[in-house]
Amino acid sequence: MAPRIAVVGSANTDLITFGDAFPRPGETIFGQNFDLGFGGKGANQAIAARLCGAEVLMVARVGDDLFGEATIRNFASFGVDTTHVRVLPGVSTGVAPIFVEPSGQNRIIVVKGANDRLLPADVDAAAVQLRSVDTIILQFEIPLATIYHTVRLARANNIRCIVNPAPALPADLAQLTAADYFIPNETEAELITGHPVRTVEEAGACAKALLQKGFRKVILTLGARGALIAEAAGTVHVPPHPVTAVDTTGAGEAVARANLYAGLSTTRVGTQKSFLKRADFEAEWARRGTQGR
Repeated sequence: MAPRIAVVGSANTDLITFGDAFPRPGETIFGQNFDLGFGGKGANQAIAARLCGAEVLMVARVGDDLFGEATIRNFASFGVDTTHVRVLPGVSTGVAPIFVEPSGQNRIIVVKGANDRLLPADVDAAAVQLRSVDTIILQFEIPLATIYHTVRLARANNIRCIVNPAPALPADLAQLTAADYFIPNETEAELITGHPVRTVEEAGACAKALLQKGFRKVILTLGARGALIAEAAGTVHVPPHPVTAVDTTGAGEAVARANLYAGLSTTRVGTQKSFLKRADFEAEWARRGTQGR
């Protein structure tokens, strides 16, 4: 049977501008290209999970603007369950203007819009369906109170729970330690713990600090250095797969096979449009001779 995954989180419209440089304060420059696509850290997780073969339920809020209904149609086109994706009147859909340099490095400004109106009561309204899933995934583009509430719901019902604290915010970590996996990147881990993460060794020390705060399993995503998995039994460094990055947007969590999947997403423009279907990924995995890694 296909795994059943619920994502409680954000849905944005990505407005991607490609240019040779970022403008200085007060400066106007011309860009090279523009791309509009569907994004949001929560929506991206949902689409990636669906493309990999999971049954996916999305719990989200969008605005009553041009992007809201289009976002729901996009979910439906992938086969994501949109029963609990609701349109809020008088509110904008979340948007993310993204600026990409020729190297593939990006800068993002997220306007949360309707994402900030996803409340604990909305999670309770979806509780019957949430209790039937295998895994619940969360990120930090929705209110922290909603995240804490969902973690408690997952723990009370013995549902695997993954928290990706992106973008990093001052949070009550004690409210999150019931999650099965805590998955920050280097910047987020530094902001949360105060420990530098400039090397794999420093990443290991940072991960241990998070374990000491009560987390059971921590995965630090390290960009070009791969990822580090930490639990009480020890730590494991998962090296990256070599790719030529075009746009690093959408390459969030990565370990082993997921490490390659995330890396491959950087070789295409955009977020959801950059994600591979399961069959295409399996073919690339086999081509690289990485079975059993």
